[in-house]
Amino acid sequence: MSRTAKVERVTNETKVLVEIDLDGTGKGDLNTGVGFYDHMLNQLAKHGGFDLTVRTEGDLEIDAHHTMEDTAIALGEAFARALGDKAGIRRYGSATIPMDEVLCRAAVDLSGRPYVVHDEPELAPYVGPVYPTSMTRHIFESFGFAAKVTLHVSVLRAARDGGKADAHHVVEAQFKAFSRALREAVEIDPRNAGALPSTKGVL
Repeated sequence: MSRTAKVERVTNETKVLVEIDLDGTGKGDLNTGVGFYDHMLNQLAKHGGFDLTVRTEGDLEIDAHHTMEDTAIALGEAFARALGDKAGIRRYGSATIPMDEVLCRAAVDLSGRPYVVHDEPELAPYVGPVYPTSMTRHIFESFGFAAKVTLHVSVLRAARDGGKADAHHVVEAQFKAFSRALREAVEIDPRNAGALPSTKGVL
């Protein structure tokens, strides 16, 4: 069974191409024009075990919002298509990930019901020159609603005692936890015998 998908999303603000293989080897080929966002998408590929190609041309002369939002929407749509009928998957996944002083937890349910909860401390406004830290929540929301998943991401610890949170570490820990949770949720469960993991019979 091939669990791959390709999505192209074109608006007056962006042009996005996403290709994903859920059963890949963690290869990322990424270019959104936002360097730190590419770095985060590479975490998704590597730690999710997905082969992921992303090509985005956006109106970065305005700001990074449309580029990041539309990429996340296209990624969520591609993820949902690649999942197919969801037969045999584990459905649920969770991960708690440390990154130096930061500790982050993510939990996902491939439920077909979009709902996103995101909790992080106040951070410096930017990582690098063009990644607004306020967009992290919106990326998860855009992905979650397009992919129709339930997602909870929480930063449990963000700084050493008396210190300030390192925005780079806080955002990256979230993406790593998110990636590992997705990896677990999409795995085929040999005990499921190809059935849907739902008493409703639908996901």
